[in-house]
Amino acid sequence: MAAPEARNGSPAPAREDVEPLETELLLEAINRRYGYDFREYAAASLKRRLWRRIHAEGLESVSGLQEKVLHDPACMERLLRDLSINVTSMFRDPSFYLAFREEVVPLLHTYPFTRIWNAGCSTGEEVYSIAILLQEEGLYERTRIYATDINEAVLETARAGVFPLDKMQDYTQNYIRAGGKRAFSEYYVAAYDGARFQRSLTDNVVFAQHNLVSDRSFNEFNVIICRNVMIYFDRSLQDRVHRLFYESLAMFGILALGHKEAINFTPHASAYEAIDPHEKLYRKVA
Repeated sequence: MAAPEARNGSPAPAREDVEPLETELLLEAINRRYGYDFREYAAASLKRRLWRRIHAEGLESVSGLQEKVLHDPACMERLLRDLSINVTSMFRDPSFYLAFREEVVPLLHTYPFTRIWNAGCSTGEEVYSIAILLQEEGLYERTRIYATDINEAVLETARAGVFPLDKMQDYTQNYIRAGGKRAFSEYYVAAYDGARFQRSLTDNVVFAQHNLVSDRSFNEFNVIICRNVMIYFDRSLQDRVHRLFYESLAMFGILALGHKEAINFTPHASAYEAIDPHEKLYRKVA
């Protein structure tokens, strides 16, 4: 069968040829309609997540998803959950929390008050992990944690502090390996199939929507924790976020990144010294 022809007589482009254009138009439409900017997310990860939503909606193309997103805000909410990075767990990478206890906590004890920004906090498991650690180290009462994410839906989950009960066994093992000092079960009560964490753990937490792509700094922080978020950004967006973090960190403030993220080759790499290069803990010195 001959290839279909465009109006000018030349062969019509195959789907794979027009998909980058469709994607560009979709992301531009999302930005203009809803104010979310995914235009500088890493292409491979973005493509996987878009097609997951296309199939879930029973559609056949990126253009079909664009039409539905523009006319159906509920579809946009579903897509936002797909595009937001919500893979998390309590005390994920226990060695990081152990290093934080041993190498960062002594520095924080020298401050009369500490402001911590947990950027890209997702459903809140990391926030509660930090709060538990600070409580055990006698720092929580003089700390304010700002927990932000682009997605208001996951922030609601974080505020509620209720997580699947069947995850508690794994979380307990993470907590122990992270240097936990109590019985992990002291921090939550079981209710049906959920584990509700102590409300006191969020007494000093401010949950707020913030877009790392487009929003500016909103305070000066002693610690910024942004782990396993920037791996989904392209290089230019990573550079912009690093500039945001540099401008938001107080002198001698601590920047914590994920294991697969690097500070080398970023615009402000020379302004940091490594406290623990393996656990990606850095201190701003210039």
